[in-house]
Amino acid sequence: MNTLIRFSWDTLSGAWLVLGRMAPFLLLGFLVAGLFSVWLSPRWVARHLHGRARWAPVKAALFGVPLPLCSCGVIPVTAALRRHGAGRGATAAFLMSTPQTGVDSIAATWGLLGPLLAVFRPIAAFVSGAVCGLLVDRFAPERSEDLTAKSDAPGNGIEDTSGGPWWRRALWHGFVTLPGDIHRAVLIGIVVSAVLGALFPPGFLADHIGRGFGSMLTMLLLGIPLYVCSTGSIPIALGLMHAGVTPGAALVFLITGPATNAAALATLVRLLGARASVIYLATLVATALASALLLDRWLIPALPSAVCHAEMAALGPWGQAAAVALLTVLVAPFFRQPAVRRVAGSIPADETVELKVRGMSCAHCAGTVERALVSVSGVASATVRLQTGCALVRGHGLSREALRRAVESAGYTAD
Repeated sequence: MNTLIRFSWDTLSGAWLVLGRMAPFLLLGFLVAGLFSVWLSPRWVARHLHGRARWAPVKAALFGVPLPLCSCGVIPVTAALRRHGAGRGATAAFLMSTPQTGVDSIAATWGLLGPLLAVFRPIAAFVSGAVCGLLVDRFAPERSEDLTAKSDAPGNGIEDTSGGPWWRRALWHGFVTLPGDIHRAVLIGIVVSAVLGALFPPGFLADHIGRGFGSMLTMLLLGIPLYVCSTGSIPIALGLMHAGVTPGAALVFLITGPATNAAALATLVRLLGARASVIYLATLVATALASALLLDRWLIPALPSAVCHAEMAALGPWGQAAAVALLTVLVAPFFRQPAVRRVAGSIPADETVELKVRGMSCAHCAGTVERALVSVSGVASATVRLQTGCALVRGHGLSREALRRAVESAGYTAD
């Protein structure tokens, strides 16, 4: 009993320390992410990634690095960029670089893992995305029939249809929409980090999997099939480093975990084909391992003080307050009721159609499906419940086939 009580206390106190350590940086990241959502136009991005533009993959990787999209939220945006005329290489580059990091993730990485990883991680994301895109353009080139842009497709998932002043939309996106996307992953990551710290003494994993190339391969096998967002992976990486994993091996997990999941790979195959998907995975593995070796063998020996480790001091008053604020932001989505998205005007709502939508993983997915549905002629309102996967559409003269096509155009499937 005493052992269980001690383990529970160590887990709770460790989780609170991790929460407080990342809170100021993640809250700042949420604010910057909200500003990005207002100031950065995805249509403008799509114009720079069009068709056979020679450096489009490099631009796509660069644009993707700061965007705060998780590995499921990036799917409809990627599909939209493709429909707006983005080339194969640019699409692959964006799909690889974007989920690996973002302004919120960069800020949280600085707070938990130190400035070296906070700087090196987005660089690795950019390089992996750019290399992947260039290789796709070279070995899986664009076909002439793929170059037709479909900018008039409904439900593109990248249009900002919310009203109000820009600062209100920025705050709403940063502290409501974005936390709604990642709150579960971040909370799970914090708990996993605390459990690892309570279960394993410092250096435990180093004695079992080593600290060399073998540990990097282990993290590769762990990261590729695991679904984890870029911010939620940070506390898990901290727990792994506490247990003896090297920063380079932890970086492999930080790269491969967010960049791969079944939904993203299925989207890649559907949009670009099997050959491009093989190039995607091969590039991801190669760049993750190369980045880890560079970090462990050259950068950390030169800059050892730039990496934070798991030993954390007690939180001060400001740290406690920031932890409470962040916990409030992360817990609030559990109690938020789904909003009804309505069409401006006076469309009668005398018909109701219920759809079963598959492929949604976060609040961003639900919002994307709602925007797609209200773009269909005759729709007065749409409500999407992420937990049940159901969409309730009200309007007049509704076409079930048109509703299904709108959902599919957003990157999902519907019955």
